Amino acid sequence: MTEALWTGYQYAETDGDGWTTYWRLDPRGQDLTLTEWTGDPDRPGQRLWERAGTPAGVCSRWSTTALAVRVELRATRGIAKRVAPLDILVDGELHRRCEVGEGEQELTIDLPPGGPRSVEIWLPQLGRVAVRGLSFDGPTEPLPATGPRWTTYGSSITQAGGAAGPSETWPALVARHHGYHLTCLGLSGECHLDPVAARTIRDTPAQLISLCLGVNIYGGATYSGRTLPSQVESFVRTVRDGHPQTPIVVITPLVVPDRETTPNAVGLTLEDVRTCVERGARVDPAVRVIDGRTILTSAEAEALYTDGVHPGPEGYRVIAERLIPLLGG
Repeated sequence: MTEALWTGYQYAETDGDGWTTYWRLDPRGQDLTLTEWTGDPDRPGQRLWERAGTPAGVCSRWSTTALAVRVELRATRGIAKRVAPLDILVDGELHRRCEVGEGEQELTIDLPPGGPRSVEIWLPQLGRVAVRGLSFDGPTEPLPATGPRWTTYGSSITQAGGAAGPSETWPALVARHHGYHLTCLGLSGECHLDPVAARTIRDTPAQLISLCLGVNIYGGATYSGRTLPSQVESFVRTVRDGHPQTPIVVITPLVVPDRETTPNAVGLTLEDVRTCVERGARVDPAVRVIDGRTILTSAEAEALYTDGVHPGPEGYRVIAERLIPLLGG
């Protein structure tokens, strides 16, 4: 069995049966009630931490002459509706997309013959997934992650559960285009400026940081017009404490045609949320703000969203195309 060199996670937790979960936020020592208490026993708990246990953006890279690779996975949907597939890339191109079901499973993927090739294994970006085995049937060497380190934080649109596969989320496409070493903190439904996320970004080495802020705050009515700008300011200041010279980009919510002018439970429209996010971000004069409405037009959103809010596979590809030049080095 070959020990995998995975990237894109904060803490690897291996249980007594050898299954390793790649946590994107480190759960050790955390008081989960700070983020999970709802006041209603009938509501599902552990939402932030279940999202953090989903390995979106987690991958490993190898140089090999092997003709097959074997991956042993354990997967559950959890609070997600499905488990996303696993992607195998050969020399930077998608070679095989493998469906992943619930439970324990072993996937064996044939590889093309020839000289040493680069093989990338991208774990599913949706569902709870643990890995126990990864092995090749021929000579193999791990390839360390290279390139500038990029951390991106956001909602389900950054986690991109509706992308065709984990290598085709918009963060993965941007990272692959620029050769970035990706840390994806897309947390579906859970982008609420949690201090643990700010500290994680502060303490993770990065040459570029992007923060996609606002759509979960609008949907959850997390903050009011009184509190949201200062919460954004506080989050950005925490991140800046660990990255005094690193470029920070704040992206406000993408257009949502049927919600732009609809007040949420605290009276904020999506347009209001963008204004509040921008005000808080611009307290740091070095932060660059991208208006999310410039990424997709209303007509494009109506054509590319699957449920009025979330893009489908083509939508994530278009978002990546628009953000590649904006998040370039």
